[in-house]
Amino acid sequence: MRPFDYQRAADTDDALIALADRPDAVYLAGGTNLVDHLKLGIIAPNLVVDISRLDLEQVSELDDHGLRIGAMVRNSDLAAHPLVRANYPMLSRALLSGASGQLRNAATTGGNLLQRTRCVYFQDASTPCNKREPGTGCSALEGFTRNHAILGASSSCIATHPSDMAVAMAALDAEVIVLTENGERRIPVVDLHRLPGEEPNRDTVLNHGDLIVAVELPAPGRGRSTYRKIRDRASYAFALVSVAARLDLDEAGRIREAAIALGGVAHKPWRATRAEEVLQGAEPNRESFTRAAEAELESAQPLPGNAFKVPMARGAIISVLTELAGRSGSSEGADDDG
Repeated sequence: MRPFDYQRAADTDDALIALADRPDAVYLAGGTNLVDHLKLGIIAPNLVVDISRLDLEQVSELDDHGLRIGAMVRNSDLAAHPLVRANYPMLSRALLSGASGQLRNAATTGGNLLQRTRCVYFQDASTPCNKREPGTGCSALEGFTRNHAILGASSSCIATHPSDMAVAMAALDAEVIVLTENGERRIPVVDLHRLPGEEPNRDTVLNHGDLIVAVELPAPGRGRSTYRKIRDRASYAFALVSVAARLDLDEAGRIREAAIALGGVAHKPWRATRAEEVLQGAEPNRESFTRAAEAELESAQPLPGNAFKVPMARGAIISVLTELAGRSGSSEGADDDG
């Protein structure tokens, strides 16, 4: 690990100023991602600005019954918060399915959103990687692709975004509150992360020095919601495929509204808008759910090593929607785990 200067930010203005003219500086929150990258030689900043003591650790209900979550709220605390468990069970389940208890105790809401891919080639500084060093090539294309993207990838990068929390927040229509040198900026979570295109080194639409201070959730939607994660082992593993979904039926039993986001399949949390459109006004049955899943996955471009993700994602979408439709008579607030 290379030596670096350390500075503790006194407040958000101090943090913004510290990075304003320092392209070689980074923020440090929980450190569960950054410290790994420092050790692996993936990043070598000359200045680390500690924002972990900023007064951004509150969870508060908004006037419209939505929720404001401070950027420094720890993942464990957010998952256990009464308002999250009661009104956003999908989010609680997503948080509890991520990492280990020890890591959830350290990881922050803002840091979780900004964590970088766990692609083995990105994390190996001895291999070419366009995300780490633009223009050097993508080692994954001809390598181990089991965990990689089937949607929205490019010839420059096929990595996937690792966050469980971000997938749930994408399905919940959450907004990220960001402080910039020009003032406050509000960004929907679905627009925060980028697809790789020709610039896979840019994970998000944020500029250097922008500081996430909170995430806001709208008032709880109607119907049932859940989060399901499919992985190689029961814990401490990233998603091969995950599904965050909410399903609401009208008085006639048809689908009034569906919200679906997928994880483990793209460079960003993938909002399944095609599937949602197919489901609008449809009967909540396997035929409708199959049509929706197939419409969403029609544009999938798997590689030989991850082609299994297409039927896996299809099956996961159908299974989750079937579960939600079968339990649609219950209230939104009940936890799907019973």
